[in-house]
Amino acid sequence: MFVDTAKVKLQAGKGGDGAVSFRREIYIPKGGPDGGDGGKGGSIVFRADKDTNTLLDFRFNPELKAEDGKNGSGSRSAGRSGKDLIVEVPIGTVVRHDGKILADLDRDGEEAIIAKGGDGGFGNAHFKSSTRQTPLIAEVGEPGETFEAELELKLIADVGLVGLPNAGKSTFLSVVSNARPEIADYPFTTLTPQLGVATIDEQDILIADIPGLIEGAADGKGLGHDFLRHVDRTAVLLHLVDVYNDDAGESYRVIRGELDRYGELKKRPEIVALTKCEGVDAEIIAMQKDSILKVNPDATVFAISSASKQGITELLRALVDKVKMRAEREPAGAEGEKLGNQLEVKIPVIQLGPEQLVDAWKVEKVVDAGETKFLVTGPKIEKFARRTDLNNYASVNRLRDIMKKLGIRAELTSQGAEPDSIIEIAGKQFTLVEDY
Repeated sequence: MFVDTAKVKLQAGKGGDGAVSFRREIYIPKGGPDGGDGGKGGSIVFRADKDTNTLLDFRFNPELKAEDGKNGSGSRSAGRSGKDLIVEVPIGTVVRHDGKILADLDRDGEEAIIAKGGDGGFGNAHFKSSTRQTPLIAEVGEPGETFEAELELKLIADVGLVGLPNAGKSTFLSVVSNARPEIADYPFTTLTPQLGVATIDEQDILIADIPGLIEGAADGKGLGHDFLRHVDRTAVLLHLVDVYNDDAGESYRVIRGELDRYGELKKRPEIVALTKCEGVDAEIIAMQKDSILKVNPDATVFAISSASKQGITELLRALVDKVKMRAEREPAGAEGEKLGNQLEVKIPVIQLGPEQLVDAWKVEKVVDAGETKFLVTGPKIEKFARRTDLNNYASVNRLRDIMKKLGIRAELTSQGAEPDSIIEIAGKQFTLVEDY
């Protein structure tokens, strides 16, 4: 079963907690803190795989979870990091979250970190100083990223077959390649895209049979958006038009109009082929060609017959030439830009806009159901809060000290915060001061 869209819930691994521990050995009664750090949580990594051709598995396994990091222990023993979860997806898979593209995997073996595992917390050995020789502070591990991702598969092919239902696309694909699509003399026989490899003059081209389109497809009518997405990936379009249409030019105009409205397809290289031309008078073929040329004077039009293989060799050679020309015209910087985008996905760092600083923060007074609290946001302070153990008074006081050093406490006071006011950072709530 071919499935080209899916939703999956991702949960990266939580970082392990740091340990509070003190070295206690014979003759060394006060050896100092030796609590180890927690291990990093496993990330969820998507990998493009040429042997995977559908997103069907995600329909039956809609939740993916990476391994949590292990807790630290005494003797400065760090916890083991959680294993990354490697998820194989078809080549051409686009991963989105809230409409934003996280990864576009269009090469075999290409990988991208989709959900980042949480960092492990520091053990108390990290907090030893000349004035704090017996720290009782240890951080908890950060939670891993958790969200629902939308997956979309766009077939990657050299040539995409388009045309009205019953234009002869499946028959053409079955004749020029080893593909065996369902063929019948009624519309919408093909309900899922089909792929086949055609060989001509020792040159291979990958051809995708896109199910028949109708007027209004760009607005979602008929099979609409479900399959127009696959046209995006093809280097060249082969537009098949049934020679027995009353007006081949009108049939061509309908589909051309839908393609122009969907995505950036106006400048996509194209070849037009009149199909089922066996036994058809040359005068009728010429009339239908002229009808197409009236719609697009620059169109290259072939007359073919899949049944008798008339004109097939010449058409395939023309397609190979178009594919080669398309490859040569690709901007040199396009691939570098693509790699750059993927690199951003792969590097596990906090992504900030140019106007932001890591130390930037914001305080907002919020009244909810008659209760007043102060919401503090900002990359750095939220990271500290996520790693704070609210059950450890020393750890909470450390967070309060950090807020004071960053100037957050002064801002809270200026906005009317009292000692017993509730402060919320990264979903964690505590009071402004310990005793009041």
